[in-house]
Amino acid sequence: MLLNNDNQYLKSIDLKQETIDSYNRFPLNLPVIRNFRKIAFHPNVTYIIGENGMGKSTLLEAIAIGLGFNPEGGTLNFNFSSYDSHSDLHEYIRLAKGAYRPKDSFFFRAESYYNLATNIEELGGNIVDSYGGTSLHELSHGESFFATFIHRFGEDGLYILDEPEAALSPLRQISMLARIHDLANDGSQFIISTHSPIIMAYPKAKIIQLTEEGMEETSLEDTGHYKIMKQFFEDRDRLFHHLFD
Repeated sequence: MLLNNDNQYLKSIDLKQETIDSYNRFPLNLPVIRNFRKIAFHPNVTYIIGENGMGKSTLLEAIAIGLGFNPEGGTLNFNFSSYDSHSDLHEYIRLAKGAYRPKDSFFFRAESYYNLATNIEELGGNIVDSYGGTSLHELSHGESFFATFIHRFGEDGLYILDEPEAALSPLRQISMLARIHDLANDGSQFIISTHSPIIMAYPKAKIIQLTEEGMEETSLEDTGHYKIMKQFFEDRDRLFHHLFD
């Protein structure tokens, strides 16, 4: 059953502005934080998008840590650390949770997925079985990503995904959309950071675009990601003329 505004797991994020003395240091100096506006999450799928350096991953990381996840990813039970590089933004945000708790949850972070896979390997046994029964290191990068989405994610879950498309082919990205759809219909909520117009194309999702001016809600067709890909495929000769001449 699709979640709605009454039973979604994570309702919103806001900034504890009263606790901030200065915006002159990272990550408080990011445009999205300097010009922060409360984000009300969609009950099913919310996308956080923007160019490199806008703070997408930093914001998702803060949300995940605020919910109790390990900064490098995994379920709420993971507690390993390969390299302590996360920011302290989680100390300055306020998360509004719903009245219902998810049965499952996962923070998927592409940049540290290798570290997560290594920790799973070290734990062994039933943990490996829950990811498909094959060592994630014995699969290709993309197939190990997809194995997590297929085998580890389940119904009634809260899933925070940071650039899940990083190792996925276009076909696998479309398959990922189908997986998101199945899980959303089974009562799961997704918050996703992505650069992929394919991944961000889920119907009726909320798209929050981060810019130098802060943030704005937008449609797929109005995102810079969609526009540049559309231009590339429809008029790439003109684009190449400006790039290469």
